[in-house]
Amino acid sequence: METRIALIGIIVENKESVKQTNALLHEYGDYIVGRMGIPYHPKQVNIISIVLDAPENVIAALSGKLGQISGILVKSMMAKEPNA
Repeated sequence: METRIALIGIIVENKESVKQTNALLHEYGDYIVGRMGIPYHPKQVNIISIVLDAPENVIAALSGKLGQISGILVKSMMAKEPNA
C-alpha cells in the first residue's frame, strides 16, 4: 500500500485534552516518524507537530479523530505525491 508523508499540527488550548490526545497518538505510533511538542506558556497553549508516513486513509482517520477532541485545534497537510 502506498504511503504519504504528512504533517499534523495540533494546538492544545485545554490541558484536560492532553491525556486523550496522547492516547490517540500512541495508538497511531507505528506511523509516526517524529513528534515535537512545545509548551507556550505566555499564551497558555501547547503546540504539537506530528510527521507521519502512512496511507492516506490512516492520515485522514487520525486527523479526524483528533479534530473530535474538545479543546484542541488540528490542521493537516500531505505531500503532493506518494513516496516510493
